[in-house]
Amino acid sequence: MTDPNDLLVEIEALEEKLAEAKGSITKRFIGQEQVVDLTLSALLCGGHALLIGLPGLGKTRLVDTLSTVMGLDGNRIQFTPDLMPADILGSEVLETDSEGRRSFRFVSGPIFCQLLMADEINRASPRTQSALLQAMQEHHITVAGEDRALGEPFHVLATQNPIEQEGTYPLPEAQLDRFLVQIDVAYPDRQTERDILLATTGVKEDKAHQVFTAAELIRAQTLLRQMPVGDSVVEAILDLVRAFRPDDETADERVKQTVAWGPGPRAAQALMLTVRARAMLQGRLAPSIEDVVAMAQPVLSHRMALNFAARARGDSLADLIAATVARTMRIEAAA
Repeated sequence: MTDPNDLLVEIEALEEKLAEAKGSITKRFIGQEQVVDLTLSALLCGGHALLIGLPGLGKTRLVDTLSTVMGLDGNRIQFTPDLMPADILGSEVLETDSEGRRSFRFVSGPIFCQLLMADEINRASPRTQSALLQAMQEHHITVAGEDRALGEPFHVLATQNPIEQEGTYPLPEAQLDRFLVQIDVAYPDRQTERDILLATTGVKEDKAHQVFTAAELIRAQTLLRQMPVGDSVVEAILDLVRAFRPDDETADERVKQTVAWGPGPRAAQALMLTVRARAMLQGRLAPSIEDVVAMAQPVLSHRMALNFAARARGDSLADLIAATVARTMRIEAAA
């Protein structure tokens, strides 16, 4: 068992490296601190992230910068309607050697990397989308009946355009649940946009530098899971997740009348991990209820859905999450 003092020293050293990593990232991805923190949280937790935002907001730039800073081998796939599973996973090709003997050789696809950017993932057919499902959950794929391990660590950062839905295939609930967090990338504020203009339209641009190696990231993921979590935080996570299930006795009338299906146990697991990551990124040694409140929206928004009547009324899932979090956390604080 790891000595608590040694664990404390390692976590403090990791927090310093994370601060350096954030500084390196912001040289190329200016502003959007919450987006950077959420993406780093996904990597620290060993999970995947779904980035939703309009074109031109820097999503591709962010992933490319993360690949450099975290020392990961990265690939990018532009998802299109004609993309096939073999284009992602790879395939076996028949070869003939100099003596005329034939044999199959596996040619690996772009999924064999450590950081995969799945650009506009909802533009590919469901058959191609599902090719990522096993890889994201189990970190290996099966081609021609043979299991093939992917790189370690392995992370998928997928992007979606929230406006243009013509010719797209919405991700099924089972695949959405594989993403640890959903990250909404909004327009930058005026000052940030000014900084972007000045930094990216000159002769030279600042370059990010490597801070982590793949082995150091894996160690960081182990340390995160060893970070202690107080009973009050655990209970807050359970109360919050169960409050969004319309058939649960703790759900209020608004949830029962508007939610078609609520988050499952994987949502609670995601909250348990991401609150630790947020605390670590902020230089704290244990998460608090404040972290639960902050991570509720990115963890829960893609793991539940409004029913038809609520959508017809124009109800907002974001507003529902915010109101239910406020109510649940008040109850938790009073208890």
